[in-house]
Amino acid sequence: MISAVVWHWWLAPILVFSGVLLILSTIGGYLNKVSKDRYPTREARRD
Repeated sequence: MISAVVWHWWLAPILVFSGVLLILSTIGGYLNKVSKDRYPTREARRD
């Protein structure tokens, strides 16, 4: 039983960090896509 408790202590921070990173990257990708369409770069405006 003690190994299960120790395993949870190591597993929980990894899962939390992965979940937070997934949420932040999803939000960042969405904002990047939306702002790229709204504010094109100079090369895109030249075309």
